[in-house]
Amino acid sequence: MSGTAMRADAIRLRGLTLGYDRHPAVHHLDGTIAPGDLLAVVGPNGAGKSTLLKGIVGEIRALDGTIETQARPGAIAYLPQAAEIDRSFPLSVLDLVAMGLWRPLGPWRSLSRRRGRLLEALSAVGLDGFEDRPIGTLSGGQFQRALFARLIVQDAGIILLDEPFTGIDERTTADLLALIRGWRAEGRTVVAALHDLAQVRAHFPTTLVLARRPIAWGPTAEVLTPAVLARALRLSEAWDEAAAICRHDEHPARPPTEDGPAPHAHDHLDHHGHDHAHPHHGAVS
Repeated sequence: MSGTAMRADAIRLRGLTLGYDRHPAVHHLDGTIAPGDLLAVVGPNGAGKSTLLKGIVGEIRALDGTIETQARPGAIAYLPQAAEIDRSFPLSVLDLVAMGLWRPLGPWRSLSRRRGRLLEALSAVGLDGFEDRPIGTLSGGQFQRALFARLIVQDAGIILLDEPFTGIDERTTADLLALIRGWRAEGRTVVAALHDLAQVRAHFPTTLVLARRPIAWGPTAEVLTPAVLARALRLSEAWDEAAAICRHDEHPARPPTEDGPAPHAHDHLDHHGHDHAHPHHGAVS
């Protein structure tokens, strides 16, 4: 990506509920992802991590609440899980990387003048000389490097990564983590859904623990505790997939106290499988 320092737009979540067929998959999200933040989103399987990223990038619409950002169109780059990408399509590595330029250039504009930029991106991820290789011949690690090269050419201020290190080798993981640290140094905002907690503790200063609703959000060392993780697992297992939307404005918050922001008024275990305590952690506002 560009070496010019930049500050990406913050992302503000206000009473956000996301879901499918009018059934919430993640809800009651309030908080701000600060410009230049390096945020890990963790939680049990089915906790809503991928749903949150898809909501931020605009692949699914909010059922309730809002996602606010002043980012220009195309300024959010998104890497879905590897399982969602069809590697059988007959593309060269260079073609795959060039897809990162489709939004600013359009699908019918010539990429010949951008070839140097594409090759630079491939070099940055350690794929020199791979531009003409069919993507179907790449190993898992090589394919993930190519996808990161596609992110590089997008030159986005906000980057969303869904399980970017699953099933790849340690060397590739280390190289891609170095790229992520470089993006943060440039002032870009990176949000990554991850399952390796040791990785999170070592490389991500801020963490959101999600179990269909926010369990804790703040400095990683403070929120990644056994008690928080156990609570996330319990609430995720209690979730009712058929639950209806529990609208944010139906449960107004109590006024702040001397100890800080108060929890929401409905502190009972409801049909969503959560206790609605709604504590405010770290970046949550």
